[in-house]
Amino acid sequence: MTTDTPTAAGTAAGPREWAGLAVLALPTVLLALDLSVLYLAAPHLSADLGATSTEQLWILDIYGFMIAGFLVTMGALGDRFGRRRLLLTGAVAFAAASVAAAYAQSPLMLIVTRALLGIAGATLMPSTLALIGTMFRDARQRATAVAVWMTSFLAGTALGPVAGGLLLEHYWWGSVFLMGVPVMALLLVTGPLLLPEHRAAGGGRPDAASVVLSLLAMIAVVWGVKELAKEGPAAAPAAALAAGAAAGALFVRRQRRLADPLLDLRLFRTGAFTAALVLILLAVLTSGGMLLFLTQYLQLVQGHSPLAAGLLMLPATVAMVGGSLLAPAAARRFGPGPVVAAGLGVTAAGYLVAVFLDGTGGPVLAVVALALSWVGLAPALVLGTDLVLGTAPAEKAGSASSMSETASELGVGLGVALLGTLGTAVYRARMADVELPGVTGEAAGRARDTLPGALKTAQALGGEAGSALAEGARAAFTSGLNAAAGVSAAMVTVLALVAVRMLRGVRPSGEEAGAGEGSGAVTGPGDAGSRKDGAAAAASADR
Repeated sequence: MTTDTPTAAGTAAGPREWAGLAVLALPTVLLALDLSVLYLAAPHLSADLGATSTEQLWILDIYGFMIAGFLVTMGALGDRFGRRRLLLTGAVAFAAASVAAAYAQSPLMLIVTRALLGIAGATLMPSTLALIGTMFRDARQRATAVAVWMTSFLAGTALGPVAGGLLLEHYWWGSVFLMGVPVMALLLVTGPLLLPEHRAAGGGRPDAASVVLSLLAMIAVVWGVKELAKEGPAAAPAAALAAGAAAGALFVRRQRRLADPLLDLRLFRTGAFTAALVLILLAVLTSGGMLLFLTQYLQLVQGHSPLAAGLLMLPATVAMVGGSLLAPAAARRFGPGPVVAAGLGVTAAGYLVAVFLDGTGGPVLAVVALALSWVGLAPALVLGTDLVLGTAPAEKAGSASSMSETASELGVGLGVALLGTLGTAVYRARMADVELPGVTGEAAGRARDTLPGALKTAQALGGEAGSALAEGARAAFTSGLNAAAGVSAAMVTVLALVAVRMLRGVRPSGEEAGAGEGSGAVTGPGDAGSRKDGAAAAASADR
């Protein structure tokens, strides 16, 4: 049965496309959920499998490393061999790896299966976003579809801690992986019926050297950033960043020479495309670091359980979902630049609230800070993603989508590294003035290094001395959070001003520049023609 009915550029999508969007929401929710749920299961699986601290870190991090490393490759593969085919193949691989991870018998087996989950996950995100670009050629509908896609990701992020906490209360740690199996099974059944196939005409075999260079660049950079966030300045992370930068430079050089590159660098000639990627990267830079601080604040400073912390994050998620759904309509009325700038102003206000957090009182201020910051980020993320899709030729939607996801991944990593380093420096400076009676040697070093180390030392110390140490460490951590929040507020304020300039001249989605154009963002005289050429190629390649 053939269901591949292409939608011409500018043609309104029908019920089949909207039903297909619901299908695409399934893996999007699951991927977001899988990013956060394992942090709750980590203590249980470590005890059961006997994982060392190093093995536990690899179990947690390898998934993100593989997703980041393979995004560019998988986006290009989808353009060449079919986005629906890649999505369904990735769904099979994700389900199989999920079962293997659930029943892992050793730390090494779990690390390997988590790596396979990451590779499979890298096929899903760019495929879902690229298929949205294929299915929704009408600019207004595409903007709404992107908002729904972003909402699905946010819903998965919110459900992760809650669903994980409920499962771990009743089942073993492997149950958190099995959540993905029925979701992928449903995708495999409904996908061929509701999703169109699309591949670029004349796409050749991917260049192997380009694949290797992209993997080296992304994995080395992401690993280096994460290690800097955990350990501070050190030789190994610096060497990894240098190696990643070198591999990235070689990758760019090779793409310029290839007739059929893995990543078409001509995409960056479109001003709106480049502006959107920069906007996404910088918008999520502060959110990754502040989310880490605020979740730790709720659990380690205020003493909430992981499940309770997850429930306290729900208002922020609901606010961001609302902002995501309203952003396209607001942009059509006021323009993308003012809407994004106004949203970033709200985010800055949320971070300013976090500046006044202390170690006493309830969680209300933290919840308000998180809700304001997230709802304000929604327009930047939704409209930025829509600009990436709208300005790229249809046959390059997979590559464009992978770049959007890569910018987001790097933004989160950089934010955690930069803000984490700042918060750690403030914590250590404050702890240098805290007296540690009866604590010497390695225990004193742990207490002055991190809040978890201080709380562990305080528990072992006990009594009034232990209570005083815990109180001082919590106050020092909160001071680091306040400093990071202040810097984040300043950064986002500057970004709001930059966004107005970057998005000047960019039209709202659905505001046509001329007959036959279906995109919503134009910043240069050559953009419209490239999109028309892309639409023609798409019409010949959809099947």
